[in-house]
Formats: sequence, structure tokens, C-alpha cells
Amino acid sequence: MLRPPCLTPSRRASLLLALAAVVSPWCHAQGSAVPTGAGAAAAWPTKPLRIIVGFPAGTSPDLTARAFSEPLSKALGQPVIVENRVGAGGNIGADAVAKSRDDHTIGLMINGNMTIAKMINPAVPYDPLKDLAPLSLIGTSPLVLTAPVAQPGVPASADAREFFAAARAAGDTWSYGTPGVGTVGHIGTELLKSHSSINPVHIPYPGYPQVATAMLGGQLQMAMLPPALAQAQLRAGKLRAIGVTSTVRSPLVPDVPSLAEVGIRGFNLEIWNAFAAPATMPAAIQARLAALIGDIARSDEMRTKLFQQGWQVAGTSPEGLANRIQADTRLLGDVIARRGIKAE
Repeated sequence: MLRPPCLTPSRRASLLLALAAVVSPWCHAQGSAVPTGAGAAAAWPTKPLRIIVGFPAGTSPDLTARAFSEPLSKALGQPVIVENRVGAGGNIGADAVAKSRDDHTIGLMINGNMTIAKMINPAVPYDPLKDLAPLSLIGTSPLVLTAPVAQPGVPASADAREFFAAARAAGDTWSYGTPGVGTVGHIGTELLKSHSSINPVHIPYPGYPQVATAMLGGQLQMAMLPPALAQAQLRAGKLRAIGVTSTVRSPLVPDVPSLAEVGIRGFNLEIWNAFAAPATMPAAIQARLAALIGDIARSDEMRTKLFQQGWQVAGTSPEGLANRIQADTRLLGDVIARRGIKAE
């Protein structure tokens, strides 16, 4: 009996491009009569590809984008240039991607840029759900709820349940830090407050390193930190881990229990990064890029590299990323509405 051939992600993408060529062979985002089906995607790119990152060089999004630049360049036969457009929590870079019309620009985003940006600040000049096209969810990571080892009212031997009991008793005399209003750490801690009946006060800082420093100095009683930063302080014995914010333990910090394990039920929060294109980029080119990026992300070499950067690789289809965007927009949007969170 003849069996159908196994379709790899790249082969499936090729078939989709061929279908696109039959269904809609002639259109272009700027109105010029050029083919944008399989023929246009096969001829593309005609110049270097830009990856815009809304954060400074050396940050996690920048490192992820640069990790992809070389394999993407080899696959496309064109240089791939990483360009940093810094500011507004990554929204300046996201806006530059949304407004690009050269069909050779994509962006490496964090989840806030693709979900709640406009909910937090209506003045944000792009709409994440309308102006950006999802390509692939690259990596996910829980945050680690951490606290100083030595703090008044909490014995050094206290376990996670005792920590939460002390936090409830402290009420608003405790403070927690984040990299800013509207960040996942901020909204996530507000969500945690509703799940755990604690009530610490929010204090924003320029970034996670400053949050960790403030905890070490006794100015903060708790904070959600990325695993890589948390691990360094945990190993040094300067901070204690209360739990990870995912529903189960994370391989990134396997010795730290999930918050569900310590009695905080129904709580799940992750940070993530993803590639996106302008919504105006021809669908056939989006499909080709999505297939390439997903294949690269799932390669053994990239899995190892991203894990070392603190990410569990996803490498999803555009549909997988779109589903994640919708789920997180609902979850975080509900917290924003209930708590009245707005950009300052």
C-alpha cells in the first residue's frame, strides 16, 4: 500500500506558498502590481533583512535576535542586520516594525509588546493585535518569586507557606519591585496578590538588576526575577526562592517548586519572546519566514543556546503564537482592568 510522504514544517510551508500562488497571485501592500504568492516569496529577499529589537545591545531580546541572525542569513542568502531601537519598554522598536513597508523588516518582541501595550498606554502608536503579524513564539520562561534571605518577620528557616503567611500579616508595609509599570513582573505580582491575599506595594525600577540590588539592600521584601538572574543570587546565598510562576517546575530552575506546590492554586505566568512582522508584509513571505524561524528555533544547536540564555524553546507556528497572544491578552488584560493599571 502506498503511504503519503511525511511533510516536514518546511515542506508544509512550501505547499502553503504554492496554494497562495493559486488563490491570490497578484497583490502588494503598497499597491504595485507585483506577484506576492509563491513566485514572489521564492524571489525574496532582494536585500538584507532587518531584525529590529526594542532593547539595548546585550539584553536578552538582543541576544536572541543575534543568535538567529547567522542561521537566517545562511538560509536566505542575504545579510541579516540586528538594529536596536530602544525605549518605552520595547514599544518604540515594535512601532518601527509595525510601520515598516519594505517587506524586509521583522522584529524580536517580548510579550508585553504583542499583547497589552495599548491597554497600558492608549497613546502607544501601534495596535499589537492589528499592526503586527505573528511569526513564531521562540522561547518561554517562568519568573522566580524571590525574597531576601534575612528580613524582619521572616525567619531564615521559613518555608514558602510561612513566607506567604508573613506577607499576609505585613499587608502594605511590604514592597515589591519590577522593571516598571505595566511589565509582566508588575501585572503578574498584582495577579499573585489576588490569588494569595497578600498586599505589598509596587515600586518600579529601571531594570531587573536594580530590583535585585534593592532586595539585597533591604528596600524590597519580594520580587519576581528571570531565572538566570535569580539563580546567580540563589547560588550566592543572598536571596531565597519562594517558587516559580509556572504551573509546574521549570527545567531552568529545577530545584525551585512551583507556586502551585506551595499552595497558590491556579496561578500561571510566563515571560516570552517572539518574532513578528508588519501586518502588511505579503502572506507568502510571512509563511516562508515563519517556517525558517521555527525550524531554526527547534534545531539542537539553537535549543542549547537559548536554554543557556534562560529560555525553553517553543518554535511554534504563527497560529501557535497567535493563540498565546490571545490567551495572555485576556489574562493580563483582566488584571489591568481590575487594578486600573496605567502607564505613568
